[in-house]
Amino acid sequence: MSDTRQHRGAHPEDAEQFSASHRPALEAASADLCWLLDRGYALRSSLALTGDRHGLTQRQRLAVARCACSAAQRARRLAHRLEPSELAGRELWIDGYNLLITLEAALGGGVLLQGRDDGVRDMASLHGTYREVAETRAAAEFVGLATVRWGAAACHWLLDRPVGNSGRLKALLSTLAAEHQWPWDVRLEFSPDKILRETPDPIATTDSVVLDHCGAWCNVAREILRDLHPPPALLVLDGSSLQKT
Repeated sequence: MSDTRQHRGAHPEDAEQFSASHRPALEAASADLCWLLDRGYALRSSLALTGDRHGLTQRQRLAVARCACSAAQRARRLAHRLEPSELAGRELWIDGYNLLITLEAALGGGVLLQGRDDGVRDMASLHGTYREVAETRAAAEFVGLATVRWGAAACHWLLDRPVGNSGRLKALLSTLAAEHQWPWDVRLEFSPDKILRETPDPIATTDSVVLDHCGAWCNVAREILRDLHPPPALLVLDGSSLQKT
C-alpha cells in the first residue's frame, strides 16, 4: 500500500498513549532508565526492565529511550553545545533528515520530546524512503530564516543517499536556497554521521550517537520552535524525578 500521508503528524495512538494520565509512568520510567544508564547498564536491557516495570507500550518505550542518556553523556553534550549567537560567521553542518523531520512533526502536530540533554526529538520514523509532506517547505524555510538571523556564514545540508527520494529533497532545498539567496549547499552522502562527527564546524542534530562524538553542536530545532507562536508543547522526559542516592 502506498504512503498517502500529507502531514508528519501524530500517530493514531499518540493522543491516548501520551495523554496526561500516562505522564507519571513515562516520567518515572525516564528516571529509572537514566538511573540504570548512570550505573553502566546497557540501554536495551535497561529499557526492557523499565518498560516492563511501568507497563509501557512499545511506542512509549521508544519515547523514553530517545530521551534518556547517562549523566556523563549529558555533561559531555551540554559542554559542547553552542548558543545560536555563537554561530555568527561560522559554517553550520545540518543533519538534514534529523532536523527537517522534527520541524515537520512540530508543524504537523506530532509528539515532541525533550530529553535529559535538552535535545528536542520527534516520534516520526523513516523507513528507507522519505516522503515530502505539507509542512516540508515551511520547515526548511524556518531553518533558513533562523540561520540568517543568527549570522551563520553557510549551511551544508547532509542527506542520506540510500534513502529514497533524497534527490527530490535535495532539489527542493536547492530551489529554496536560490529563491532566498541563502548560502546553502545540499549533499547526498552515504555516511552523514561520519562527516558530522568529524567536522570541526558546528553541527545541527539530536542524533545521540553523533552528539557523543562531535566537536560542537547547536540545538537548532529547539531554538526554532521557541520562536513559533505559540511554541508547540514538549513532553519533557529528562529524568528530573531521578532520586538521589
